[in-house]
Amino acid sequence: MEHEPDAPILAQIAARLRAYPPVPVQPEPGQREAAVLLALTRAREPEVVFIKRAEHLNSHRGQVAFPGGMWEASDASLLDTALRESEEEVALPRHQVEVIARLPRRTTRTGTPVTPYLGVVPGDVPLRHDPSELDAVFRVPLGYLLQQRHLVSSEFELLDGCYEMPCYHYGDYRIWGFTLNVLIHFLNTALDARLGFAYLHDRLPAHLRAHLIELEEEDLP
Repeated sequence: MEHEPDAPILAQIAARLRAYPPVPVQPEPGQREAAVLLALTRAREPEVVFIKRAEHLNSHRGQVAFPGGMWEASDASLLDTALRESEEEVALPRHQVEVIARLPRRTTRTGTPVTPYLGVVPGDVPLRHDPSELDAVFRVPLGYLLQQRHLVSSEFELLDGCYEMPCYHYGDYRIWGFTLNVLIHFLNTALDARLGFAYLHDRLPAHLRAHLIELEEEDLP
């Protein structure tokens, strides 16, 4: 496997997040928790790895997410959860993941705490999705995600109605919701991207507005 030279942006990310080591934390006792891997490819033009959950699933069907899933009793830590799930879902060998940061734990709209880990993977690593869980695994150029003009709004059907929500459109995929929150906070913190969608705040009910990120939000704890 030929080694791709690091892009300057990867060095910038690593330096910016050096104070936030990838500590392998444990879930809270009695709490159902999850972990995901925000994987960046090591290449001249880095990309972010996403999955699209299968349409036949009972929950989160068809949604775009990061590789990851629920903590299991056999997992040594939430970091182990993220690496195990990434290997199961997209065949990403854990020994090829250079984990460089633990991002802030966030809670989904349904109340599940999720710990995201940031990792760098080889640019030419072959990824394949598990069709029992996923419809696709795909990559989006980091440069695309850093452009405010690509952060748009679209109508989504939720349990209590249809709402205009922020998202990225990339091909046939829409990146939104919890995954978008984690992504935007990472881009703003690690790269000072200054991405935001405050223009949508007044159009949403309070229970959804609370999950939108503002530019003034705190940095990583």
